[in-house]
Amino acid sequence: MAAASWYHRDISRVVAEELLAKAGRDGCFLVRDSESVSGAYALCLLFQRHVHTYRILPDDEGLLSVQTIQGIQAKCFRTLPDLIGAYQQPNNGLVTPLLYPVHRPRQAADEDSDGEDGRGGGHTASVVTAGGAGTGAWLGAPIAGRTHISQQLHQRLQEQVHSSPASDFMGFMAEYLNHHLQLDLEALRHGHPQLRHLSTALVTACRALHRQIDFTLAGLETLARVFDPPVSPRSPAKEQVSPSRAAAAPSCLRLLLNKISTVNHLLSSLEKKVLKSLQETVSRHNLALPTEVAAAPPTTKPLAVQSFEVKVGKLQRAALMVDVELGTVAITKRGSGTPEETIPQDKILQLIKYQSMQSKVRLVYDREPQRNLSRDFVFPNARKREAFCQLLQLMKIQHSNLDEPDLISVYVGTWNMGSTPPPRSLASWLTSRGLGRTQDETTASIPHDIYVIGTQENSLGDREWVEFLRASLKTLMAIDYRVVALQCLWSIKIVVLVKPEHERRISHVHTSSVKTGIANTLGNKGAVGVSFLFNGTSFGFINCHLASGSEKTHRRNQNYSDILRSLVLGDKRLSAFDLTLRFTHLFWFGDLNYRLDMDVQDILAHVTKKEFEALLAVDQLNLEREKNKVFLRFSEGDISFPPTYRYERGSRDSYMWQKFKPTGMRINVPSWCDRILWKSHPETHVVCNSYGCTDDIVTSDHSPVFATFEVGVTSQFVPKKAPGSVPEPLACIEWESIEVIVKTTSRSKCYIEFHSYCLEEAQRSGENSSQSSDIPGFLKLGWSAKNLPVLNPILPDLEYLGDQHLLLSIKGVESCESFGECCIAMRSMIGSMAQQFETFLFHRGEETGSIRGWMKVCVPKDRHSTRERLYDWISFEEEDAEPAADAPPCPKPPLQQLRYPSRALPRRKPQPWGDAELSPAVLRRSRPRSLPEPAAGYTNPAYFIFEGVP
Repeated sequence: MAAASWYHRDISRVVAEELLAKAGRDGCFLVRDSESVSGAYALCLLFQRHVHTYRILPDDEGLLSVQTIQGIQAKCFRTLPDLIGAYQQPNNGLVTPLLYPVHRPRQAADEDSDGEDGRGGGHTASVVTAGGAGTGAWLGAPIAGRTHISQQLHQRLQEQVHSSPASDFMGFMAEYLNHHLQLDLEALRHGHPQLRHLSTALVTACRALHRQIDFTLAGLETLARVFDPPVSPRSPAKEQVSPSRAAAAPSCLRLLLNKISTVNHLLSSLEKKVLKSLQETVSRHNLALPTEVAAAPPTTKPLAVQSFEVKVGKLQRAALMVDVELGTVAITKRGSGTPEETIPQDKILQLIKYQSMQSKVRLVYDREPQRNLSRDFVFPNARKREAFCQLLQLMKIQHSNLDEPDLISVYVGTWNMGSTPPPRSLASWLTSRGLGRTQDETTASIPHDIYVIGTQENSLGDREWVEFLRASLKTLMAIDYRVVALQCLWSIKIVVLVKPEHERRISHVHTSSVKTGIANTLGNKGAVGVSFLFNGTSFGFINCHLASGSEKTHRRNQNYSDILRSLVLGDKRLSAFDLTLRFTHLFWFGDLNYRLDMDVQDILAHVTKKEFEALLAVDQLNLEREKNKVFLRFSEGDISFPPTYRYERGSRDSYMWQKFKPTGMRINVPSWCDRILWKSHPETHVVCNSYGCTDDIVTSDHSPVFATFEVGVTSQFVPKKAPGSVPEPLACIEWESIEVIVKTTSRSKCYIEFHSYCLEEAQRSGENSSQSSDIPGFLKLGWSAKNLPVLNPILPDLEYLGDQHLLLSIKGVESCESFGECCIAMRSMIGSMAQQFETFLFHRGEETGSIRGWMKVCVPKDRHSTRERLYDWISFEEEDAEPAADAPPCPKPPLQQLRYPSRALPRRKPQPWGDAELSPAVLRRSRPRSLPEPAAGYTNPAYFIFEGVP
């Protein structure tokens, strides 16, 4: 049965309120799916410029009723139209009767054939009619019967194409069902059973199949003749009759069927013919069949000693010799054959990267008891400095006594393969070499802990592709990587591989996929995702292929929203939260297909001059992110490589930006279609070490893109103090106040839900103690301490709590639906004094408001012990003075806030732990320039309300 026009399916609360605001009349209404209860609905009703939301719940028998209307007995209805019809009458408990239905926007023809000939789509404005919404609306538009048949068949098509790679063929069929089926039905009704439009659609769809079968038949016939018995010279040769010549059928389809029959016969007989021929050859010549000898696995080679030429002081030159296996750094002056000084890894206290000079680093080490020294070294370039730092980091990891790692390396790659097989070697892609910010040759061969490979238009079989990747990594790294997960949607694939020693650390693996092709039913476009826990750290990876075409920015944005809403990953207990908040680290990559809004000749001129900044200023993805349309609060590495699409296949020297189609010439401007972005919880450690593309893999019109990350991880915490008979003191999380502003026209009372892995179960607050809506379109809510719960973490240790995060969700009391969610790091909140926090609220990928307040995390005095993390000894500092010969004892490095720290008013000085004092040296350190700086202002008007700006 067709849906009523006032039923808007799974649109968000924000979109529903926008549609009602546009309608603007008291009594306007629409129905959408409930976000809080599966199978329920939300009735949204506009009255006096405010939206009132009522939940419609089914009972055990499937009867529907409106929930909780005081003083009115609940009425049950069999269908949703019956319920809506009843509530059009007055005095039914609603603030106003249902008067004017807001109709679902009609979508334009949704075509997508890989973007080469698609037409721009759009939405018509919402329409409010003066009439009611009775049961007649439920039956659909005119010609309801025939439309119903078309929709039924389209639904069956959707059910049959879950994993079909035949995206083009299904596109033809969807086109037939949507536009031409009605014509065949009309002809059939008038006594013409030929189904002419279906035949035309099939012939068009199978046009390429004719050519492929002719090509395949010729090859099979040639191979069959090779294994035919020798023909006597006196015997007349049999004429080989091509089926294309033999079958003079009047119908193209009949000809095609004859060809297919011939292929079927050849394939079924060819294997028997070859087997018989080989058996006769072996017996005739008494040959022994060779036995397979398993190749010896490659042996892991120790990392060679690496040498770096550096400048010490103003004129002196020296060499730094890094021996990772031995765990030493040797300093040798130029011209000297012996090291001036050798520093063991356990004596290295700190490595400080200068921001004002990207090639400079300071090494602080312990030379004598109670005396630390620091020396500055200047490398030839920033890449060499990063390679030196990575080697020292690896040396620290290898020689640490930790049972579980603090730091791992993650490789992420994305490549649109263009439906062609890959080249024999993927070495440059898997070792991050090519253009952009790439790995230095001294570190390119260091294996990563996790490899995540995303591909689009991948024509290889699933198992074939996985084994090809594993074999490639085994050849390059001499490690037999294990498969964590493989998820595929047609030709979109994601593979996650880990080192064998990490296999036991991976748990709670989940996979999911979402179709965003034609009418969200075809998988030629969409996303695949994988999530898992690495010890105590949650990871999410999403590979997507969005709508193509320069003019389809809106559709790409919608694809992103559909993926965000529909992808099922992570902890099920967090399913109500925005997908981007469910993971400690989320990586999103793929062929995003955003283009450059510039004339193609101007683009080519800028690319030739390597003027990428001018192009990035017109990059659609950057522009949409600036508008907060997509990828809110995500990060991306600096792009210093040329656009990765659309190259001429077989070369990287020129872009093939013209494509000739039957409908005319289409221009595909060179663009950065292939991207890698990430988002992490606040106050966690993640650093992008490389971001670039290859320049030697030329089988596709896209270049493969890679990024590597240094990621801090946590392990399952084991308290150092054994539990005794006396009750242990508890840590507690106390709130002084919370203030929230959300973008909504609702006046609903709200409560806050608190989720965290450090809590035994989710907790909730009381209703808000204050509320105002003085500014149209915004609702301001407040909670005092007596309305907020005191939370008790399951463990009271400082080291454990410093790694924890709180997820908060602002929910309506009546609808139990979220107005927005956020994440707060507990690390900065630890101390005896309350600390201020402020951050954004998100819901379904949209920024819906803001939240701020005062809180503290109290830790028992006997649980204050902690340890330095392996990534804490590397920090960043501005060069403001020449260092003294003898530096003061090295202070404990600050905890790096590498991911969007919560904003405070006024901004607090970052503190390592609780109320600890910071030395001036620590206060001088700053964030690395490659990471996003906290915004000076906010685009969401909610922040201006906080500040009192009209």
